[in-house]
Amino acid sequence: MAEGSSGRRRFSDKWGKHELDVLAVLSSAFPQWLTSRQIAQRVKAYADSYGELADQAAKAAFAKQFQRDRAKLAAMGIAIESRQPEYSSKSEGQDFASYRLQLGDEPRVRLRFEQEDLPVLAAANYLARSMSISSRPSQESMEHRASRTTPRVPQTPAPGLGLDSIAPGLGTQTIPDALVKVIDSRRFAATVEVDGEHLNVAYTDSDDLAMFVLEHPGASIISPQEAVDAFHRRLVSAIDISLADTSQSLVGNTVVSPTISRKSEITDHDDSASSHKSNPSFQTGSEVDRRLRLMLFLSAHLGEEFSLAELAERFIGPARTPEEMRRAVAVIHKDINTLTTVSDDGEMAGSQFFDIDWSLLESESIVSATNSLGLERLAGISQQYLSMLTASASYLAHAPLLPDEQRSQAESLYLRLRQHVRPGETPWLSLTGYELEPRSFSVVKQAIDTASLLDMEYTDGAGRTRRKLVAPSKIFVDEGVYYAAVWTDVAKAAPEDMASLVSTDKTINRANGLPRVWQVLRIARIERATLVAPTTILRIPDVPVSELRKWSFDNGTAAVFTTDRAGLPFISTLPGARVEKCADGEKIHLMVSSDSWFVAFCISHARHILAVAPETLRTMIVARARRELSVGQQDDSESSRNIDRDQ
Repeated sequence: MAEGSSGRRRFSDKWGKHELDVLAVLSSAFPQWLTSRQIAQRVKAYADSYGELADQAAKAAFAKQFQRDRAKLAAMGIAIESRQPEYSSKSEGQDFASYRLQLGDEPRVRLRFEQEDLPVLAAANYLARSMSISSRPSQESMEHRASRTTPRVPQTPAPGLGLDSIAPGLGTQTIPDALVKVIDSRRFAATVEVDGEHLNVAYTDSDDLAMFVLEHPGASIISPQEAVDAFHRRLVSAIDISLADTSQSLVGNTVVSPTISRKSEITDHDDSASSHKSNPSFQTGSEVDRRLRLMLFLSAHLGEEFSLAELAERFIGPARTPEEMRRAVAVIHKDINTLTTVSDDGEMAGSQFFDIDWSLLESESIVSATNSLGLERLAGISQQYLSMLTASASYLAHAPLLPDEQRSQAESLYLRLRQHVRPGETPWLSLTGYELEPRSFSVVKQAIDTASLLDMEYTDGAGRTRRKLVAPSKIFVDEGVYYAAVWTDVAKAAPEDMASLVSTDKTINRANGLPRVWQVLRIARIERATLVAPTTILRIPDVPVSELRKWSFDNGTAAVFTTDRAGLPFISTLPGARVEKCADGEKIHLMVSSDSWFVAFCISHARHILAVAPETLRTMIVARARRELSVGQQDDSESSRNIDRDQ
């Protein structure tokens, strides 16, 4: 027992093994429930510090440390469930319930993955875990509904650790930095009904979620209630937006849209990429985490043989030098020793998870484990998590978040995973701002990357289908729509049999001052497109997107809005906007192509938008907000009637 300077007991964990000890004790006892006293007696680290829980100080200290360890295990996918209290103590900080492992009613799913699957599988797992974690109740809301001693343990944890047991090496994969930043910036999740389907939407803040809902007419937020209330507040604020002064100043900054062009890859939405130095590897950091992954892997492969070098590469990572490999092998050897130790009295108070063929280990450095205390029950993934993982793989295959080669691998992974998911059980996922790309996006981007021509059939503004040979130059996103800027003067590079598809107009468009040799069209309107190798290299002028986007706004509306403060981050998402400093905030001038998009934008950020012009757009904003409020009230009334009928 360790004591602090005040004479009170403090927890001592010299070797950092107590989470493993807790798991060993509960696994060996499953399906029985163990009381707090039994756990404290059998886990060596607890027994050394808290003994028989003979006094209130020991009970309170044990309860605090055990719930901390329980939360750590839950965060890694190993849940410990509890039932009614064993005691009814009035002392704060105590939870003397009975406990056991939570394994669920269904057996875990075990699949076999190839080495080439691991990078994409790690990315899909990262997305699936993030969706699960962000769906948990907020810390603040939990504190309002429960005492501060209630453990922060979700009923359905994010089971990432079990996947390591069937996909060894998953923890050593590197996830693209851009993907990590996109996912991590969307810290919350809500369930949104869109066209009768329930989507799990990850979002950055309430403004972000409101924009998503308003861009999908007829959509509504189902849960959580906090998100519903925040959306309601933005609708109320939008009704109070006044009419702005439309005068313009000759000074101001212009916000430029990110693009994909022949000279650049996908630009990151965060210019601070260089400051993001951390390695986005999904590998967990501590020794205990690594040993837990190793433990579950061996539990899933009892009786099989693995060399120490193979285990080192899978659970620590590839070695660059023989010396690194030697050190990694030594670490894994130490982990094996840790997982097979017992307490001094020989009882199960330590982490004796396996029986190891020691002679094989010492003579040939090969690990073969048996007798895992039933821990093989934790190996693999639950059916529920498999559904989320399948949805994540599908989303990554069709959203602009992974490199092209990994997206095709994600599609292959999705097709294999969905065979093991029951029909209708794959959830719909979405990240705000990253909805699925238009059908022809990939072929247009491929033409840009390879400097190819594009034989395309598209629908023009009058609804007619046309066919043309062009050279795609840039892709940009404006008002939530993907646009392609294409160069039509391709006669010199066109194959002879396709010369009739070349159509070039070099006159000047008076509306925007640009030569008509440029054409800007929505990618969603491209019905069919195939790559064509050019006969010669084309020299396409590099025109800024701020100029090219004017092609999309020949019939646009000049809009103005004012904000209550300067430097608001959502202004940076407005390509082509001109920012003018005002007394207290800013006045933003921009051309609006889609009135419905601008209405959604202003309602979403209504807390900071004071006035809008012209009057037609302001009227549309107020009308849309009132309509959404009336729909919400009708839904509430309908819910109340249903509750009354049920009662």
